[in-house]
Amino acid sequence: MIACEEALRRLAEYVDAELQGTSLREMEQHLERCRSCFSRVEFEKRLRTCTANLRQEPVTPELEGRIRALVDTFK
Repeated sequence: MIACEEALRRLAEYVDAELQGTSLREMEQHLERCRSCFSRVEFEKRLRTCTANLRQEPVTPELEGRIRALVDTFK
């Protein structure tokens, strides 16, 4: 069984459904036994759903200009 540290390293790949084979089975087994990591995965899934919904909102030209100006200060 993998440790929590390894599960957290694989978290993004798991949530994105990119794990396969042994890695996927190890992750699923870990999540069945570890409530902490399971809760983290569920949080990440909900967070991605919420942020995906936000991306559907159009960005106003004013906000885009402010963001571009801020980014330009770091160049």
